[in-house]
Amino acid sequence: MSDLLTVTNLSVTTRTGEPICRNLTFSIGRGERVGLIGESGSGKSVTALSIMDLLPEGLDDSGEITLHGLDGNIVDSPDRITRTIRGKRISMVFQEPMTALNPLMTIGDQIAEVMVHHHTVRGRKQAVEKTIRILTDVQLARAADAFSIYPHQLSGGQRQRVLIAMALANDPDLLICDEPTTALDVTVQRQIVDLIIALVDKHRTGLLFITHDLGLVNHVCQRVLVMRGGEIVERGPIGQILTRPTHTYTKGLLAASDLAARDRNGHLFTVDSAGDSYVPGTALAQPDFPAEGAPVLTATGISKTFRVRRGLFGRKKPPVEALSPTTITLNEGQRLGIVGGSGSGKTTLLKLLAGLQTPTTGTITVSGHTITDGRGGLNKTELIKAHACMQMVFQDPMSSLNPRMTVGDIVAEPLVGVAGLDPADKTRRVTEVLGEVGIDPEAVNRFPHEFSGGQRQRISIARALSVRPRILLADEPVSALDVSVRAQVLNLMTDVLVNHNLAMIFVSHDLAVIRQMCSGVIVLNNGAIVEQGPVEQVWNNPRSPFTRTLLEAVPRVTDTAGDQGA
Repeated sequence: MSDLLTVTNLSVTTRTGEPICRNLTFSIGRGERVGLIGESGSGKSVTALSIMDLLPEGLDDSGEITLHGLDGNIVDSPDRITRTIRGKRISMVFQEPMTALNPLMTIGDQIAEVMVHHHTVRGRKQAVEKTIRILTDVQLARAADAFSIYPHQLSGGQRQRVLIAMALANDPDLLICDEPTTALDVTVQRQIVDLIIALVDKHRTGLLFITHDLGLVNHVCQRVLVMRGGEIVERGPIGQILTRPTHTYTKGLLAASDLAARDRNGHLFTVDSAGDSYVPGTALAQPDFPAEGAPVLTATGISKTFRVRRGLFGRKKPPVEALSPTTITLNEGQRLGIVGGSGSGKTTLLKLLAGLQTPTTGTITVSGHTITDGRGGLNKTELIKAHACMQMVFQDPMSSLNPRMTVGDIVAEPLVGVAGLDPADKTRRVTEVLGEVGIDPEAVNRFPHEFSGGQRQRISIARALSVRPRILLADEPVSALDVSVRAQVLNLMTDVLVNHNLAMIFVSHDLAVIRQMCSGVIVLNNGAIVEQGPVEQVWNNPRSPFTRTLLEAVPRVTDTAGDQGA
C-alpha cells in the first residue's frame, strides 16, 4: 500500500515553547483506515489540525507533512498553497456539526459552495446536481430539497451526514474524522460509521479516525496509533493493539473501556488504576445494588405534546407528541436507566420529572409533594419543596455552570432556599461537598473555565449534593468524557449513591453505562415505553425488536478485532 500521507517528526508548541505534540511519525496509505486514540488533551485533535494547516493562533508546528503528488512540506507551505488542498485533497468531519455548518445558509448551498470554490464542477447547474447526488449517497432523506433546508431543521445524525457529504464533495484523497459520533445514539452512530467505511472504501480514500471509543475504533479501523501526552506510545494492527497491547497506557485505556470489569474495591478501572491487575476478557460479576425501599417518585399518565407555531405563510402545523402517556415509579435506593434513540422522549421525560417542563397530562409526586396542579400546569409551591429532594446533573457542565460565578457560589446556589442556614453553614457545606467529589475546597474562588471537563462534572455533582437530595436525575452525564474520566465520574456517582442512599434516574444513549450503573431500565421509542424491567433481563432476553436493534448497534472492543481488514 503506497503512502498517501506521511508525517515525520511533527512537533507542535505554544509560542512560549510549551510542547503540545512531540516527534510524531506515521503514515496513511491510500484506502487505509487508521485510528488515533487517547485521552482528552493527548494531542489527537491538534495533530489533525496541523495536517489541515488549521492550527489556532498561538500554536506553531515543525517537522514534515507530505501528501502524495504535492510538492513540498505542508508545515512550511504558504496559506495560498494549503488553501488549494484543504477541502479538496484533504477534508475533515468535525465533532459538532452545528458549529461547523453555517446556520444562515441552506445545506445545499453550503455543499455546492465547496465544489464551486475548488472549481471541481462547471457552473451552478452541475454543482446542484452533484450536491443532490452526494446527499443521496450519504442516505439523507429529502436530498432533493437540500436547497431549501437549513441546519436547524435537521436532527444531529442528519447534520452529521451533511458534514460527511461536504467533506467528500470534492472526492478527497484523505478524510479526517474528529470524534464524529460522540453526541449520537448507538443506532445513528452505527449508521454513520458504516456509511464512512463504505464511502472511503468505494473511493479508496485514506481515513484518519480520531476517537476515545475503543469499541468504535475496533469497528472502523485497520490500524491504530495510541497517543498520550502529545506522543505516540504504541502503534500496530487493530487486532494486536486491542488484544495484546504492550504499553502500560494502552492497557489502561482497555481497562477503562471495559465497564464489565472492577478492581478489588468494586470500582471501574481507570487508566491510572489498571496497572497489571486488569486482564482483558475476565469480567467480574455484575455490581451489587442496594435493596429498594418505598416509592420516592411516581409519575402517572404523564405526557407532553408541543403545540407548534404556524409555519411559513401561516400554515397550521399539527401538534407533536414528544411523550405518550407514561407511568413510572422510582423507589428509594433504586437506580433506573432510560435508554432510546434520538427523539425517543428520554430528555423530555426527565425534564417533566424535574419540573423543567409542564406535562400536558398526568400527575407527578416527589417525596410526598405533588408538583402537578391537575390542570395541565405545575404547582410552584410544591415544586420548590420537591427541588430540595431532587437535583439534576446535566450532560454538558460547561453550559450548565454559570461562567461568571465562582465554584463556591455555584455549589452554594441551591442552598439559597434552605431555611435556617447562615453564611457560615453554607461555607461549611460547600467545603464538605467539594471535598466529597474530589475538588480541592481551596478552589472555591476559581471559575468553571479553569477546570477540565471531568472536574466540571464533579462540580455539577457537588452542586446537586449540596441540599442533601433523595433523588439524582442524570441526563447523559458522561457522554462527552473520555473513557478514563468517564470511569472516574461513574465511580464517584456510585460512591455518592451508596453513601447517601440516593435513588437515581440515569438517561444515556450508552447502553454499556446503563448496564453497569442501573438495576432497572426503561426503553423508549417514539415517545412510548417499548420495554422495561431488570437490566439483566432486558439485556439477555430483549422482547422488543427496537431493544434488540439498540443492543446490536453497540460497538465492542471484545468483538473480533481487526475484522475490517487488519
